[in-house]
Amino acid sequence: MEALEIARWQFGITTVYHFLMVPLTIGLGLVVAVMQTAWYRTGKDQYLRMTKFWGKLFLINFIMGVATGLVQEFQFGMAWSEYSRFVGDVFGAPLALESLLAFFVESIFLGLWIFGWGRLPKSIHLLSIWAASLATMGSAYFILAANSWMQHPVGVEMIDGRPVMVDIWAVLTNNTLLVAYPHTLFGAFSVAGGFLLGISWYHLWKRRRDGIDTVGADGKVIVGSRPAIGRDAADHKVWLRSLRIGAVVAMVSFGGVALTGDLQSKLMFEQQPMKMAAAEAACHDGTGFSILSVGDLGSNSCDDLVAVVELPGLLSFLANGDFTTEIRGINSLLPEYKEKFGTHLPDNPIYGERAGAEIDYVPVMEVTYWGFRMMITFGMLAAGAAMVALWIVRRGTVPESKWLMRLAVFGILAPFGANSAGWIFTEMGRQPFVVAPNPDPDGIDNVFMFTAAAVSPGVSLAELVFSLSAFALVYGVLLVVEVKLLFAYCRGGVPSAMPELLHEDKDDDGDEGRGKRKDDDDVLAFAY
Repeated sequence: MEALEIARWQFGITTVYHFLMVPLTIGLGLVVAVMQTAWYRTGKDQYLRMTKFWGKLFLINFIMGVATGLVQEFQFGMAWSEYSRFVGDVFGAPLALESLLAFFVESIFLGLWIFGWGRLPKSIHLLSIWAASLATMGSAYFILAANSWMQHPVGVEMIDGRPVMVDIWAVLTNNTLLVAYPHTLFGAFSVAGGFLLGISWYHLWKRRRDGIDTVGADGKVIVGSRPAIGRDAADHKVWLRSLRIGAVVAMVSFGGVALTGDLQSKLMFEQQPMKMAAAEAACHDGTGFSILSVGDLGSNSCDDLVAVVELPGLLSFLANGDFTTEIRGINSLLPEYKEKFGTHLPDNPIYGERAGAEIDYVPVMEVTYWGFRMMITFGMLAAGAAMVALWIVRRGTVPESKWLMRLAVFGILAPFGANSAGWIFTEMGRQPFVVAPNPDPDGIDNVFMFTAAAVSPGVSLAELVFSLSAFALVYGVLLVVEVKLLFAYCRGGVPSAMPELLHEDKDDDGDEGRGKRKDDDDVLAFAY
């Protein structure tokens, strides 16, 4: 085990953990803005309740996302200083735009939204959540501009061995970015859709279990009411409407993910052919798509790989839109990579003990192959579950089955898994480059960086092990805190965000009884 390996684990763990919050923040922010718009236009109480409940969950996730996102900035100087020096002249502009034009706007207007309930005019208050939501999506655009440059460097000139940006417009309109951004947004909306569906299903089931809602002879729901616990008829409308919104959002988002994902895969076949060859376990030139391939664990050798099930022509369709064009496999690509970029790392002090080591241009195939398939599988499961759920609730409620409820709740994890698998595949598949070379005939020559050259030379293995352990501990604590908060507010339902819905019983001394939820018991009492 060496410093580079630990540094990669550290960045991978913190990034994947942070990205669990990002898609939910993006997707849920827009959903809450739409819900508040519906309340503003119709004045219906159900939309106000939906806005406040889902808005509170949005805030919990947003706060955790900010806390974990700050660590990403630190990593550039901690374990990846050589990488920072190499990309600094390019990353400075999009990251500054992300902070000044997106994050600041997002934070300011979110603050106005949190503290503006009952204080700001309704139109201004509505504008605040829209501004915060759109700024969140703008923030994602600038972050992806930096990431897309790593996948496909454009708009720079090499000066003294470093890329210097000469065309920011080229960076901000990188064709890699233009397909990655909508793909990421649709993925975020699918997370929000699954989130709404699972939690709403739980509350509709809970109303059935507690005997509040029943089903008539015609199979349609008979909505009951228990105002003392905040379970009135409007509460039923909140969960039924939220579930239907979530299901529709999930299905539409999957369609968007599939369409943009197809465009992205076609582009990656051109820009990073080795990544896609590894993702398909395509050792030889051909047109077949591997449904299942098996090999020795940890081996990147095609000699240890056997295709069990393969669909002829499908790989060619994914890459080119036809069924006959042969796609280059790993065995054909390897000589090209070695001829262009060398067989061994240069004898340069920047590589330390790794100087002269043989370069393996094949990414870890288990990660790319299964990551690609997990991304697709989880996405299809989420969309299929949304379609089934929409059909089941056509009569206004859900079945009393506890296991079906648990399946719906655990289904929330499917779009999260699809997003995480997709990002792991995208980043791991770029290896051994941290900045992938531009293969376009008219592209920029010699703009690439091996991952082995990116790690900080002055950081020892012991220091990296300590920082990795510290981050894992802190992130573990944050995970417990976030899950506990989300569970508490989800189980509490709408009254957890609107305690005024609970009837306040008075005891003999005039004190407020058990129906009241005290603000000092609510860690998010400042919100609203």
